[in-house]
Amino acid sequence: MQQNTNRYLAEEKIGKLLLKFSIPCIMSLLVSALYNIVDQIFIGRSVGYLGNGATNVVFPITVISLAIALMIGDGNNFALADEYFNFIIIGIPFFVVGNGLNSIIRADGSPKFAMITTLIGCILNVILDPIAIFVLGWGMMGAALATITGQIVTAVCGLVYLTRAKSVKLDKRSFIPDRNIISKFMPLGISSFLTQISIVVIMGVMNNVLVTYGARSKYGADIPLTVVGIVMKVFQIVISVCIGIAAGSQPVIGYNYGAGEYKRVKELFTTIVKAEAIVGAVALVLFEAFPLQITAIFGSEDGLYNEFAVKAFRIFLSMIIFTCIQKSVSVFLQALGKPSMAMGLSLLREFILSVPLAIVLPMFFGVEGALYSAPIADVGTLIAVVIMSAITLKELNKKISEEPVAEPITDAA
Repeated sequence: MQQNTNRYLAEEKIGKLLLKFSIPCIMSLLVSALYNIVDQIFIGRSVGYLGNGATNVVFPITVISLAIALMIGDGNNFALADEYFNFIIIGIPFFVVGNGLNSIIRADGSPKFAMITTLIGCILNVILDPIAIFVLGWGMMGAALATITGQIVTAVCGLVYLTRAKSVKLDKRSFIPDRNIISKFMPLGISSFLTQISIVVIMGVMNNVLVTYGARSKYGADIPLTVVGIVMKVFQIVISVCIGIAAGSQPVIGYNYGAGEYKRVKELFTTIVKAEAIVGAVALVLFEAFPLQITAIFGSEDGLYNEFAVKAFRIFLSMIIFTCIQKSVSVFLQALGKPSMAMGLSLLREFILSVPLAIVLPMFFGVEGALYSAPIADVGTLIAVVIMSAITLKELNKKISEEPVAEPITDAA
């Protein structure tokens, strides 16, 4: 069975392999991203845009619990944020367990199971949200409880899976930390961890900047905070697709690279980058052409709110194609066992460039200056992406050229 799987990874067409391995990963990541977005849609249509602003204040908590220190409490929406936070924090352990186990389940060869368990949790959230908010009248508390319920179910399904995992048999010793094992996965895991930390930092900085400079503008403090939060949630959907394409193909990349199939690895790289560019191009057209329609999904507003929403989508996400390519190259480098390069790309965009730009630009251009931090960071990161891609392709070409050439078979004289 294992030999057949290996031959499949080494011989099947690249396009078919990417579809088979990436689609379940994309679906799992999309469902995870939809958790908070579903809350925002129902909250926006019941509480209003201040409710959405409150969820944006709390959103970093769902990325990583350390974001508590970066949360913004200022604005007219503090009470709503406080109510949402007091309940949503209960689900943090289940959120961590569920997402952590999903990665293990995919690595164990069951990406569809990981997708289904995440989907079940999201469906529960979608069903319970309107009941808790509109029928029971629980407002922010209801939205949080609906989310927690879905997270608990996903986590429980993951724990049940561990009892019948394909690759390992768990016993008491499995739960004792092993230095050798930790030293092997930490270099790759720390890359993802630091990337998430950097996202929390930029979100905290952006929230502060938007509230501070928004209060000095005609938009006020709450409109920029709410709108940019919505933009980042929609942006997260696109990024989930991008990471799903690249991360889902990691087993294929890893096997072929380890097997010395460098031509296939190179083909995988070019195919993935092209796919990511297409995703980014489609997203760009939607964001530039239909910003109001997308914003309306989260509740109908008018006047200054819509004006800032149009600017936010069209400016903040104007270089999203570059973002998609950067994410794919970063994950590809991680699959090749180059966590330092992968982490460098992520930190360059999310922290080294975005944070200073988000702080400095509003000093000269007001609250709208914060919107330009993302596209400028994307252009700067693209330079590093091109350089690292060129280095990687050069290494692959060298390995390809060093491959022994099969001698033609001739009949004996």
